[in-house]
Amino acid sequence: MRIKTYLGAAALLLASIAQAATPLVKSGETVAFMGDSITQQGAAGPGGYVNLVASGLAANGVDIKLLPVGISGNKSDQMLARLNGQVIAKKPQWMTLSCGVNDVWHGERGAGISLEDYKKNITEIVDRCAAAGVNVVILTATQINLPVTNSLNTKLVAYNDFLRQLAAERKLPLADLNADMFAAQEALKAAGIKRLLTGDGVHMNIYGNLMMAKGVLRAFGLDDAQIATAEAKWSEIPGTFQANSKVKLTLNELESLEAIAAKKNTTVDNLIGDISTAAVKASLADKSGK
Repeated sequence: MRIKTYLGAAALLLASIAQAATPLVKSGETVAFMGDSITQQGAAGPGGYVNLVASGLAANGVDIKLLPVGISGNKSDQMLARLNGQVIAKKPQWMTLSCGVNDVWHGERGAGISLEDYKKNITEIVDRCAAAGVNVVILTATQINLPVTNSLNTKLVAYNDFLRQLAAERKLPLADLNADMFAAQEALKAAGIKRLLTGDGVHMNIYGNLMMAKGVLRAFGLDDAQIATAEAKWSEIPGTFQANSKVKLTLNELESLEAIAAKKNTTVDNLIGDISTAAVKASLADKSGK
């Protein structure tokens, strides 16, 4: 009976291994991350989505080479202008394309990109990549401040609809991050959790970067179990969350502090500030006592 149990467990294990999804990207391949400041910041530290994608793939046995090419303030015309020199000339096998936030957002200053010009620029980027043998993963543009019904997000809808249509027509992998962001916010709201995904309404905090990384990994073909493996890895990375210039925490440590902060009806940043202030005062009191 025991032998049958062991054999059954072994069969289930082999079946789960056999059914694991095969990622589109392979070990040794180079992935360029084209984008604006969200992508630039996403490559700046271990908790940025670019680096989370790399570590998430590595946790599943796929070691890629990173080519971060995000530049703050960039719109579709500027990304098109630097595509050949910064991406195609480097001969990556893949490129993720995150573009649209500034094309709409900068319209408030009279420097936006119209929908028609945006379509032309993005199509040209995809066409040039295809001609050079660079596989493109399309990322829909994330939200521009809250609420999601504001005029900027309303305008952004048509830009993202175009990206979804283009991905479908060209059979390109799509990370629908705008939809993922909305779903994550709704889930937090339903659970009564007061948490934002950005630090300023546009640029991602650690939770927004996690949301983006998971979306990109799904676009690369990872299944739920593989993403869970990535999440386990992410939870242990030192310095994933940087509360300030001095305090760097793993995601597990951050979640523990969040639980303490919730009981005290405060934020993690305020909690760290209170602890730091108390430690300084204790040190001064100890010194004066001596």
